[in-house]
Amino acid sequence: MTPSSLLITGGCGFIGTSLIQHVLRLHPDIQIRVLDNLMTGTRQDLAEVARFHEGSVGSLSLRAHSIELVQGDIRDAALLQACAEGVDCIVHLAANTGVGPSVEAPRLDMESNVIGTFNALEAARLQGVKKFIFASSGAPAGEVEPPIHEELPPHPVSPYGASKLAGEGYCSAYFRTFGIGTVCLRFGNVYGPRSKKKSSVVAKFIRQALQGEPCVIYGDGTQTRDFLYIDDLVRAVVLAMDKPVGGETFQIATGMERTVGEVATVIVEALGRRGVAMRVEHDSPRLGDVMRNYSDTSKAARLLNWKPEMGVPDGVERTLDWFLAQK
Repeated sequence: MTPSSLLITGGCGFIGTSLIQHVLRLHPDIQIRVLDNLMTGTRQDLAEVARFHEGSVGSLSLRAHSIELVQGDIRDAALLQACAEGVDCIVHLAANTGVGPSVEAPRLDMESNVIGTFNALEAARLQGVKKFIFASSGAPAGEVEPPIHEELPPHPVSPYGASKLAGEGYCSAYFRTFGIGTVCLRFGNVYGPRSKKKSSVVAKFIRQALQGEPCVIYGDGTQTRDFLYIDDLVRAVVLAMDKPVGGETFQIATGMERTVGEVATVIVEALGRRGVAMRVEHDSPRLGDVMRNYSDTSKAARLLNWKPEMGVPDGVERTLDWFLAQK
């Protein structure tokens, strides 16, 4: 059953605003509360996809046809509990994202991704929230022989992978102990329109090229990733909310292995057709990065009836058109 009210943590970010835009098209009357610390996403980002009003503890008010924005941090347990009141489902997107930042500040990564996720689950338990969608990653699997699937023993390489694995573990425990319908979605390397602040390959290279900066590949470019278009991802989130599944983890990606160098070439060619030059440089490999990463998505196809639809060349074209329109 589609929830009538949502709490989306990190809802002002790239994935959050894209999800809100998609959900409102499907269910215009749904009530949505957003909790965001506004460190990455902004009020303006949220305003681009929906009307919203400001809320605070003591004056929270869910309304149809409007989003309620609460500024705050997921490390604040009391705030999260207040924000979870009256909602049917929590979509937990807020996190310290990426391998690089976790290597630079592993304690911050742990506090945001482990304590923050625990706080969100506790809020769900205490407020009787029935469904909990957790944004995870392929990083918990670590350095394994791909394709990555849900039954592989996890061996995270980076602090980020370890913190996301801890979140998955807590989701499993809260399903089995407390009966909350937790669903962990291991996102691929997500790209697409609205990704202006994202630091992963596609958005970063487009942004750097349009600013006349060199596009840096860490290593020789033979490392592989599974590049997932944003529209495919938000469809998976909505299906996870709607389907009667709980206590499950799903790989949400394309199942296609592409090298970073190959995707960089796709971007170079797409930019060239628009008269924009892109200069590629190489630097040392980053600590915590894995060499090969792509997913087996058959479980998501079987239980969620989900499959990706957008290929990388077309997805890059649409993403680039969006960036150029903003510029």
